[in-house]
Amino acid sequence: MPEPLDVRIVDFPETPVAAVEHRGPPELEHATARRLIAWRIAHRLPPDRHATYGVHHTDPRTTPPTEHRVDICVAYDGVVAPNAEGVVASVIPACRCAVARHLGSRANVAAARRLAEEWLPASGEAPGDFPVFFHYVNVGPGVREEEMITDVYLPLR
Repeated sequence: MPEPLDVRIVDFPETPVAAVEHRGPPELEHATARRLIAWRIAHRLPPDRHATYGVHHTDPRTTPPTEHRVDICVAYDGVVAPNAEGVVASVIPACRCAVARHLGSRANVAAARRLAEEWLPASGEAPGDFPVFFHYVNVGPGVREEEMITDVYLPLR
């Protein structure tokens, strides 16, 4: 039996981001992320000072691979000039969210499924108008899979 899901309700602040859109099979997301990483390095935006997010517009378990979409983002409030990597300015809006932490591999973030399928129906809450998004708390080549920390945000009404 899985451990109980520890859920907090928070007010997430509006967060300007630089984003690159991934459309297609989930297994190709890392190739898309590499474009954002290259842009991030060129603009000197280290992960310890500029948070990394994934805005999940679709659920890869229920969406055909060709229609899967996630925006991979870095917190950034500067001007995003046209660039070869396809990075654009965007915003994660201020919203009230349920948050649960996932520890370990990001290949299957169980906290996202559990928030939507277990916690939400039992909570009396209703989903908001913005997609589920992940805050990748620790990123980089030195982070081992078992050390990965991902906070899952489920926007609420």
